[in-house]
Amino acid sequence: MLSRRNVRIKVMQMLYALGRDKELAFADAMRRYRETIARAFELYLFHLLYFIRAAEYAEKDAKRRQAKHRPTEEDKLFSPRLAQNPLIDSLRRNTLLNSLFTQYRLQEKIDDDLVRTLYGEFSKQDSYTAYLQKPEATPADHAEQLLSLLRTCFASETFEDANEDWYPNWIDDKSLIVGAMKKTVKALPAEPLFYEEFKPPVEATVEFGEALLQKVYEEDQHLLEVIEPTLKNWDAERVAIIDMILLKMALCELTSFPTIPTKVTLNEFVEISKLYSTEKSKDFINGILDRLMKKLHSEGRIHKEGRGLLEE
Repeated sequence: MLSRRNVRIKVMQMLYALGRDKELAFADAMRRYRETIARAFELYLFHLLYFIRAAEYAEKDAKRRQAKHRPTEEDKLFSPRLAQNPLIDSLRRNTLLNSLFTQYRLQEKIDDDLVRTLYGEFSKQDSYTAYLQKPEATPADHAEQLLSLLRTCFASETFEDANEDWYPNWIDDKSLIVGAMKKTVKALPAEPLFYEEFKPPVEATVEFGEALLQKVYEEDQHLLEVIEPTLKNWDAERVAIIDMILLKMALCELTSFPTIPTKVTLNEFVEISKLYSTEKSKDFINGILDRLMKKLHSEGRIHKEGRGLLEE
């Protein structure tokens, strides 16, 4: 689930913390980095549990309607099929998944009022009413309504607030979680170990991420010395802090990670600068990296493995 871009962002954040907090030891920064990686998977599980609980609320809705002194015709015909179909059942009855919910103590983070609100917002949709009125619902019908429920969850400002309250990394990982949840729901019914593919990949988070964090930290002064001549009329001290961190990371990636194409490195750090630095940073980063790449090429300091990885 975690892409290299997300890993780069987390490495950037740790390097920024190290630069701003002189009492922060590198070992503690590495520990924090690993925690942010683990929290991304926990955040995915958090969304899964809320999604399941929102679908299950259909059963409470059914009991509420049945308990009415004077139920309407709609109440009498109501079916909790949103909570009782093979697609959602593959999540509800997954013992390994439920063990993970317990392991991460996610039940403690579920707000029953928010679950009721999410279901309430979803249940107002005409498509849900039409779904309930069908004598029989097909797997495609179930899938359509579950995707609609998922969209309702992501559109809820209250749910957004809950995410931010529990997970400071929510904003950074939001696009990942949205994509992972859509993929999960579209693939229902789920296999027992479906969630394994969303765990942090060792290649990206350890072999790349941890190595990048350590190398940039250890070679900070050397990286600065390589970058400074390319700044021309810019004083290194005037360069935005995030921009300098991104330049050091990119330089390290260009020279120390032979399997990553040079164009990928350039494009990735330009894109990250758009999200986390100043309005002019993307052009600045692009220009400096272009000069750095030409300089490193001429000095024979960029060595890439595999055909087509070294683009001029």
